[in-house]
Amino acid sequence: MTIRYCSPEWLEESARLYLATNHFENALKKVTTKIFYRIAAEPAWGIEKDIIFGAEVDAGKLLELSFFSEAESQQRAEFILAAIPQVWKEILRKNKKFISEFMLGKIKLESGSKPGLLKITPYANHFVDALTQFELQFPDEMSAEELEAYRTDLSDFREKAGV
Repeated sequence: MTIRYCSPEWLEESARLYLATNHFENALKKVTTKIFYRIAAEPAWGIEKDIIFGAEVDAGKLLELSFFSEAESQQRAEFILAAIPQVWKEILRKNKKFISEFMLGKIKLESGSKPGLLKITPYANHFVDALTQFELQFPDEMSAEELEAYRTDLSDFREKAGV
């Protein structure tokens, strides 16, 4: 199964598979957080403005995995991390590690404390695994027609969802 990156289907399927077993809940049982990720605008990728998704986890139990508006993310997030889509792609493809990219400054901590974030970074790979239990298709891998359809679908989704 291939799912387009940064689509509602991506988060829906990730959450469904996370909840289908106790694997991730066990791996993340020491993690309680509301962590949000900003994907910076990249018009060439069909991402016309920043988009934010986040997860709420309580002792490893996934309570929510969704896209959020700017205002809602500012209200709810314990942490907000931001990077360009190419950095997130490298992490989700497991070509780079979250902690390395964070320490190199490629991922910015917009909200939350650095010591608090560093307490949960040992679990970052488990969260990446939860988001990549299937093949992801990134916009830079799409044909011109696929990219245009993606751009339209993402725009429609964002308008309806208010994100």
